[in-house]
Amino acid sequence: MDVQTTPPAARRLPHLHQAHGDHRADPYHWLRDDERRDPEVLAHLRRENRYCEQVLAPLGGLREQLYREMTARLRQDDCSVPYLKRGYWYRTRYREGEEYGLVERYPDGEPHRVELLLDGNERARGQAYYEQGQLAVSPDQQTLAFAEDFMSRRQYQIRFKSLASGELYEDLLENTSGNLVWAKDGKTLFYVKQDDNTLLPYQVYRHRLGTPQEQDVLMYEERDPAFYTSIYRSRSEDYLFIAAWSTVSSEVRWLPLDEPTASPVLFLERERHHEYELDHDQGGFYVRSNKDGANFGLYQARDGDRRHWRTLIPAREQVLLEEVLLFRDWMVLEERHQGLVRLRLIHRRDGREHEIRFDDPAYVCWLDINPEAASCRLRYGYCSMTRPVTLYELDMETLARRELKRQYAGEDFNPEAYCSERLWIQARDGARVPVSLVYRADKFKRDGSNPLLVYGYGAYGASLDPDFSSARLSLLDRGFVYAIAHVRGGEELGRHWYEQGRLLSKQNTFNDFIDVTRELVCQGYGHSGRIFAAGGSAGGLLVGAVVNMAPELFRGVVAAVPFVDVLSTMLDESLPLTTGEYDEWGNPQQPEFYHYIKSYSPYDQVAARAYPHMLVTTGLHDSQVQYWEPAKWVARLRELKTDGNLLLLHCDLDTGHGGKSGRFESYHELAREYAFLLALADEELAARLMVG
Repeated sequence: MDVQTTPPAARRLPHLHQAHGDHRADPYHWLRDDERRDPEVLAHLRRENRYCEQVLAPLGGLREQLYREMTARLRQDDCSVPYLKRGYWYRTRYREGEEYGLVERYPDGEPHRVELLLDGNERARGQAYYEQGQLAVSPDQQTLAFAEDFMSRRQYQIRFKSLASGELYEDLLENTSGNLVWAKDGKTLFYVKQDDNTLLPYQVYRHRLGTPQEQDVLMYEERDPAFYTSIYRSRSEDYLFIAAWSTVSSEVRWLPLDEPTASPVLFLERERHHEYELDHDQGGFYVRSNKDGANFGLYQARDGDRRHWRTLIPAREQVLLEEVLLFRDWMVLEERHQGLVRLRLIHRRDGREHEIRFDDPAYVCWLDINPEAASCRLRYGYCSMTRPVTLYELDMETLARRELKRQYAGEDFNPEAYCSERLWIQARDGARVPVSLVYRADKFKRDGSNPLLVYGYGAYGASLDPDFSSARLSLLDRGFVYAIAHVRGGEELGRHWYEQGRLLSKQNTFNDFIDVTRELVCQGYGHSGRIFAAGGSAGGLLVGAVVNMAPELFRGVVAAVPFVDVLSTMLDESLPLTTGEYDEWGNPQQPEFYHYIKSYSPYDQVAARAYPHMLVTTGLHDSQVQYWEPAKWVARLRELKTDGNLLLLHCDLDTGHGGKSGRFESYHELAREYAFLLALADEELAARLMVG
């Protein structure tokens, strides 16, 4: 490999964007290549990669050590807990040293009759990338349908396997979202097709097994590019639901699965600011809706006439109803209160209630796979920042609980060696921001001497939960304090927390992150000269904006697949996600949103100032955040920044938004990021990097 000892300087070509009387110079626009074949662009990205590897070469030993540590905390011959569905137990098993799982099943009561459904290692052989998407066995138990992505662009192919012969059918469904549902006849499959250019899922097709895709029947087409389309089966397994949804509204159609050629029936017409989800069980519809309050309630309904809906769970001011799981005798509610998830059980006939309680100050729990509605046993998962993922099964009648499996975290892992805290920090406008912290007890001193890494996201109403990471132990064991800032734009504190961090309130997200970081330093959780920030995708936008607004606060930053050219992307309707996200960021075709987005867009706000050390990552085939956004951002930073700090870009030329696939490969990327942070936190290692 050629040695690259100086930072690559991308050439400048005149390019001007004009809108609303505003002119934006974009001299690195040429780095955009939609086909990803331009020799000059690819050569530039390879130079960036060579430079990145050359600078990080002194950390080769540390990176390898980190990789070995992380992968040693994975059980080599792991196996998921089997679950029962239609008379078969299903599981995914991993063999030692292999990247992908084997999907298997065996008849109930006959564990010796194991049948291999799909070998991910065989399917991935010879591929630079492989991801297994949704898979489903037909109701007649004869056919497996499965979705696969070979490009890391979330463009799935759907294939079919005969479970009698083990052979693949010739059927091949291209350019799908990976979303699939069988009809009851075992011969008909419904799936969602994407737009060829924007990758927007917008069409639902009906496929007949044994026929070419060209003969598939279009069942539904979404014509509003602000809406995404998905399909799912009802809890009763009697209906197919076709859902069209956007940031602030939704609409559902239903179709009987025993009548696959029937036309979908609209349940309730979409209405702006009304979001609802539909389920069916025991002869009735159940609706999770925000019609009476932003945090959603649960209703029983005969049809879409809201005047006749019966309230089962009212919408509440302080509690967000996130999910409802219907059993024959019980309803299980997944609710979020004060930023933490709780599970509540309600008997459907006598009204008995139970709440599953947890002791950790910061934790996350979730509903696991529960395919049998007639069961009285509930499976759920739990973890905290110090406790590995644990799967439990609860008898909802007796409340007897048993542990099914606990995540392996290494032979020497001791949860008592680590401490977790939950803080509330006041932002500049008075809002109280929750913060989850973890550190190793014997490495932490409340005197401001530890290195501190602050992680954030804050978009799409996605709640960033205080979960467990075995890889993170490599930072904690070396003295790092790790903090999650639950900034506005997420939904940790309910829908209002999300509303205060989107559109014309987006600045709150950045202010929260800055204010949390400063207060953590004041409270002694980190050394002012060893503060780091990290975020990915929309979290990359967060850290990208923050380093423009408060660059002096951070020693170093890791921005993974960062959404940093916000204004250009939101002005371009040909790109994936753009039209569907106007309600998240605003439509810059309108002057008010244009100027507001520009005020924080990281690429547009780069200026001649000192910046922290930065490691930026991207993937050439990223369909969510196009590779040219971080590439352009780094080029502009190189041009304008006034410091001598490191600025590194690594572009994976084989993958997309999620990075490497497989059990082990992704840890090489994480080892690079951790080595970068650890080196900057250590004066001697940092000096070696800077000399290099």
